[in-house]
Amino acid sequence: MNKSSPQGAPLQPDRATPRLVLASASPRRLELLKQIGIVPDAIVASEIEEAPRAGELPRGLAARLAAAKALAVSNRQQTDDLALAADTVVACGRRILPKAEAVAEAETCLKLLSGRRHRVMTGLALARGGRVISERLVETRVAFKVLSPDEIARYIASGEWQGKAGGYAIQGRAGAFVRWIEGSYSNVVGLPLYEAAALLEGAGYPAFARNG
Repeated sequence: MNKSSPQGAPLQPDRATPRLVLASASPRRLELLKQIGIVPDAIVASEIEEAPRAGELPRGLAARLAAAKALAVSNRQQTDDLALAADTVVACGRRILPKAEAVAEAETCLKLLSGRRHRVMTGLALARGGRVISERLVETRVAFKVLSPDEIARYIASGEWQGKAGGYAIQGRAGAFVRWIEGSYSNVVGLPLYEAAALLEGAGYPAFARNG
């Protein structure tokens, strides 16, 4: 079983446990899994096209991309391996915010989120043998305080926003912008831990901490 030692160090699963492949190169998702004592046997980036389709809604996008990532990686693994994938989407109303790569994108996101509520959705998918065996969609609601031009400028200067959905990282300096949150915090970081662990447990990978 995948347990932690008395000192809290994660241990690798025993031989009866299927291999776990994390279908993501995100260091945040890897760190979140390690937080609950899970160390994947391999990390493989899915490298799929992530652009939304015409008219696609945020929830549908998150679910579709998670499944596509899990399948893309599962098809390259051994038959019994588990491929766990996730995709996080930040939405303001029906508008899907980008994973900010340029300053202008990050500024647009922060100005749009200032003083408003938004939703963070993560699709989860677990695949084995080239097919998706289980899925979840987790939604968290977040409200930002009104951001001053100076606060936006200082956050942009930090560089923390680069590659982040919605142009911010709640686990960093942007945590000071959040005045209200409803739902899973780890979901906003990039991987809802309770739901991810539940998917793994259901597939025979002992993810939840146990006594003894």
